[in-house]
Amino acid sequence: MHLVSIAMYLTSRPLAEATAELWSFLRHDLLHSGLTGVPETLDQTVAYDEAWLRPDLLLSQACGYPFATSLRGRVRLVATPVYSHPGCDGPLMRSFIIVRKNSFLRVLEDLRGTTAAINSPDSNSGSNLFRAAVAPLARSGRFFGRIIETGSHGGSIAAVVEGRAESAAIDCIALENIRRFDTALVEDIRIIAETPKAPGLPFITSGDTSSQTILLLRGALHAAIREPSLAAMRATLGLVDIALLSEADYEPLLSMAGNALPQLRA
Repeated sequence: MHLVSIAMYLTSRPLAEATAELWSFLRHDLLHSGLTGVPETLDQTVAYDEAWLRPDLLLSQACGYPFATSLRGRVRLVATPVYSHPGCDGPLMRSFIIVRKNSFLRVLEDLRGTTAAINSPDSNSGSNLFRAAVAPLARSGRFFGRIIETGSHGGSIAAVVEGRAESAAIDCIALENIRRFDTALVEDIRIIAETPKAPGLPFITSGDTSSQTILLLRGALHAAIREPSLAAMRATLGLVDIALLSEADYEPLLSMAGNALPQLRA
């Protein structure tokens, strides 16, 4: 039986239910196309990043920076979802740099020497794009006074609200999801800047998956975009299209910050 794990944007029950509905449709389409070993439900036992390199992986959604680095040559690109949320531009997305609502910080330069929160060092939206945004302001490779790791975008927002950090970069899709479904979590923050844009979180499959199976997966995803009965599901996810990017489209993520702040460290 194949493994399917789509767990990057599941911060609330509506999103989890919509993602399960999406998989139910994809599964039916794949079975109708003759694919075997398709699981009935999404896996909820394997950590999302552990699923990426499972040899039995049929479908998952990865972060763009790991896709361009540690996953390169080990998984295959299926497609890139297109979201309608603020900050998205076709298959491209950006992060919003946030501070506390009552903070005196107004522009990026004001963050010099302060504490920044990142969800993970290998996160594209929470770390790599953040790095790219502040790199032009770095002096001898230094900008922030301290970096703390929080484990999630929600954790980074909490760190800013609670005063453990002055700023964080939040994935525009994750931020809009929180605004819609967990409004209280973002009532005490405001946006002071946005990062450069980059290709969004790709759908991937095992490196051993055949080209024919990838075509079936793409066909099922495109069918889900066209299916009238899935309009509510797509609206909940903010999903409006599926783009077919190449691995080369993700290569700019490797050098967006130039030589400054290579690890976003003080």
